[in-house]
Amino acid sequence: MNRIRSPSLLGFLASALVAAGPARAQTIPPNAYGALRWRLIGPHRGGRVLAVAGVPGDPATFYFGAVDGGVWRTRNAGVTWEPLFDDEPIASIGALALAPSDPNVIYAGTGEASIRSDITYGAGVYKSTDGGAHWRALGLADTRHIGKVLVDPRNPDVVLVAALGHAYGPNSERGVFRSSDGGRTWTKVLYKDPDTGAIDLAADPADPEVVYAALYQARRPPWEQYPPDEGPGSGLYKSTDGGATWTPLAGHGLPAGPLGRIGLAVGRRARVYALIGAATGGGLYRSDDGGATWQLAGSDPRITSRSWYFCRVTVDPQNPDVVYVPNVALLKSTDGGKTFGVLKGQPGGDDYHELWVDPTSPTRMIVGSDQGAVVTLDGGRTWSSWYNQPTAQFYHVVTDDAFPYRVYGAQQDAGTAGVASRSDFGTITFRDWAPVGAGESGYIAPDPLDPDIVYGGDTYGGVHRFDRRTGQSQDISPWPVSSFGVPMPQRRYRFTWTSPLVFDRVDRHTLYHGAQMVLRTRDGGLHWETISPDLTGAAARPTSTDTGPTTVANAAARGYGVVYAIAPSPRAAGVVWVGSDDGLIHRTTDGGQHWQNVTPQGLPPWSTISLLEASPLDAAVAYAAVDRHRLDDFAPYISRTRDGGAHWTRADSGIAPQAYVQAVRADPERPGLLYAGTETGVYVSFDDGDHWQSLQLNLPVASVRDLAVHGRDLIAATHGRSFWVLD
Repeated sequence: MNRIRSPSLLGFLASALVAAGPARAQTIPPNAYGALRWRLIGPHRGGRVLAVAGVPGDPATFYFGAVDGGVWRTRNAGVTWEPLFDDEPIASIGALALAPSDPNVIYAGTGEASIRSDITYGAGVYKSTDGGAHWRALGLADTRHIGKVLVDPRNPDVVLVAALGHAYGPNSERGVFRSSDGGRTWTKVLYKDPDTGAIDLAADPADPEVVYAALYQARRPPWEQYPPDEGPGSGLYKSTDGGATWTPLAGHGLPAGPLGRIGLAVGRRARVYALIGAATGGGLYRSDDGGATWQLAGSDPRITSRSWYFCRVTVDPQNPDVVYVPNVALLKSTDGGKTFGVLKGQPGGDDYHELWVDPTSPTRMIVGSDQGAVVTLDGGRTWSSWYNQPTAQFYHVVTDDAFPYRVYGAQQDAGTAGVASRSDFGTITFRDWAPVGAGESGYIAPDPLDPDIVYGGDTYGGVHRFDRRTGQSQDISPWPVSSFGVPMPQRRYRFTWTSPLVFDRVDRHTLYHGAQMVLRTRDGGLHWETISPDLTGAAARPTSTDTGPTTVANAAARGYGVVYAIAPSPRAAGVVWVGSDDGLIHRTTDGGQHWQNVTPQGLPPWSTISLLEASPLDAAVAYAAVDRHRLDDFAPYISRTRDGGAHWTRADSGIAPQAYVQAVRADPERPGLLYAGTETGVYVSFDDGDHWQSLQLNLPVASVRDLAVHGRDLIAATHGRSFWVLD
């Protein structure tokens, strides 16, 4: 069969090199490859949404903010959605607020505030005065994570912002901020300390001068499954002057603390609800006198489950006894919070985060969840679809050798997807993609000898073998017991959320899997063998009895440290590079019989080796993408070796200061042509990493967690805008 090939990505970039002359410096003008375009291939399956809003009285217009996919609008009640934020330099949306007096005025608080392990940071507050067509940055960039924006219903220029602050470290730009000039200037009006931020705000609908705020002391430890959920800084506050000054609310029926995350809602007749996460006394509290006294309305464990991730409450604007609590399910109470039931007719999926109810017609709602945003016009009996939102959050990407080739990845909170890179239908439709077994966070590894067999990882070490022809999925995990929730000293294998799973590039029968050591199977997972010692810096027998969060100081003694990246060489049999999440790199040249520590000199401890790339052209050359954002260091780090790891050189000049690097890939044909996926987009280097420049082109800003080169195409796995192909 003759195949017609279009001009290749490699061809365009090689032409750019030729046009620029000797390419040993950053001299390639972007217009030399500016004609290239990224192409969205989906899947159109929604990702996590924490921010939703609607226009009161308008049954067709709603908005949502994806956690790394920008702001979206529908004008037909969720039948279709359009992106509004693609031209902005940040994509993580934590809060949305429309001015009640002018719904064309929209404030977006960037940076998601439910601080799970894959959060994406923001850059302050943005404002639109034309319904989202254009945006302007308003500052507060160092808040990073914003939980709520509240606009005065009488004046669109008066706005309050609940800023959580840095997730991984202390900072002072956190708390409640107020502006009376539309965001041109800000005043910090409520602040506790560098470890405590604000998470929620709610105003009395009868008197906008009365506002309630929730402070939240929280920190995302680098290696904990869940963040600490309580702190002495957390608490409730009330203002009677529109947020200019605040008074703490404590006692009088509220739990003594320490408190965790708090969600707030204010209904008619001075009814105030506070959903309080706490080890002792947590639950839904209710005040019928504007916060002067409180009583525990309900303590159903479903409403406070994983309160650090959920903990929102919404009250019906017309009936204060009707209360909604989004959690694993969307829960509803009709008796003031005493009892809750699952809202009938709710959409499928799980993990609901935010609900907006139309104050003019409470049967009109929009809800945001881990699977996107959906709209109901009939009180929840029917809902729109979330299979029309290309905001999927992928961790890694790999392709097979089918024609057209398929693109695979695991999507956060939605499972796996295998998507055709092209379609016979003119556009890629639902017919061209399907799940392929496995879990939401793992690597996917198509069998290089049989593209209908796909291997996939799962959280904390699970491995599945999926047959596309029959739909059968077989558990072939190296160990039958999941390590999730098991104390570290009791784990036989230390797997991580995204444990690497990759085929050897020379011996295509061999599949590698990473724990604290490297595991290998040569028979499709029927048998596994260990081919390395512990390649991390963790204590062989953890003895630490420390309590509290895991930190750099105690992580090794507690037994932390996992293999985070595996890169078999495409050029030499038996050569495998391995990186850990505590900053170590090892290499074997004999298939695992012997290992050499080749960690770059000067690499700070506990740097995560997020991805290793073995050069497809030279077995002695490798590249390491190093990620330190969980230590509150957002700088980009790429290291390069040309002598088998004996010496390493920093190779990240030109990448933006806060664009920490998730992946680096080498072109299989052109020496020195590299691609990098960062927290804010894609970069290209024409001189082996000495200089980098943007390859963003028309790709919306998003966290690019991985890249793959397939023939003449470059594929990007974004963590909020699905898969894109540059071809």
